[in-house]
Amino acid sequence: MSIQHLALLKEGAVRWIEWRRQNPEIEPDLSEANLRGANLRGASLRGANLRKADLCKAKLITANLSHANLAHANLQEAQLMDANLQEADFSIANLSEANLRDADLGNANLIGADLRMVNLKGANLSNANLIGADLREANLSGADLGGAKLGRSNLCEANLIAANLIEADLTGANLYNAELMGAYLYKANLHKANLSEAHLSKAYIFRANLSEADFYAADLRWANLVRTTLAGANLSKANLRGANLTAADLTGANLTGAHLTGANLQRAILPNGTT
Repeated sequence: MSIQHLALLKEGAVRWIEWRRQNPEIEPDLSEANLRGANLRGASLRGANLRKADLCKAKLITANLSHANLAHANLQEAQLMDANLQEADFSIANLSEANLRDADLGNANLIGADLRMVNLKGANLSNANLIGADLREANLSGADLGGAKLGRSNLCEANLIAANLIEADLTGANLYNAELMGAYLYKANLHKANLSEAHLSKAYIFRANLSEADFYAADLRWANLVRTTLAGANLSKANLRGANLTAADLTGANLTGAHLTGANLQRAILPNGTT
């Protein structure tokens, strides 16, 4: 950590912005700095080293943290609304209960991050790496997760209403009781994902890989499941009323107690291999 850089930052956002403007080539070293509750609204921290920094409850609204190193940093309850976090490294960081509404996290690294109860409503997480991240009870409504890596992530009881998950990788993810109404899951990979008791009514799941996924008692009413792969999936007690399963592959799927009233199974491959 650079004592000079920390002292400059603590002089306030105006002084810091001026110094950054005059020294654009310098990448600030603020690793392990104590910035709890600091007001850094609008600050330029692009490429800064904030590894293991304490930013608990810090105000970083509209701040530029693109390409910054925030690995293992503490950002619990931090305010990051509208912040530029593109390609930032948040691996193993604590972002629980932080507010990242409308923030830009495109291509960010969030491997193993603690994102419990975080507000990511409307945020851009396209192509972000969230493998193994804890997103329990997170608000991701309307968020862009297109192409995101969410393998083995915990999205239990998360709000993903109308979220964009096109071509996202959710292999082995936990989506128990998650809210996915109207979500876009075109070509998403949900192989062996847990979606038991999840809410997917009117979700767009066209051509997704749902093989061996667990949809026990899930709500899939009026969902678009055209050409999905549901081979070996557990759909017992699932509500598929009015769902479109045209040309879906249900080979070996468990439909015990499933509600299929009004479902479209035209050209679908049924569990016993018939069509």
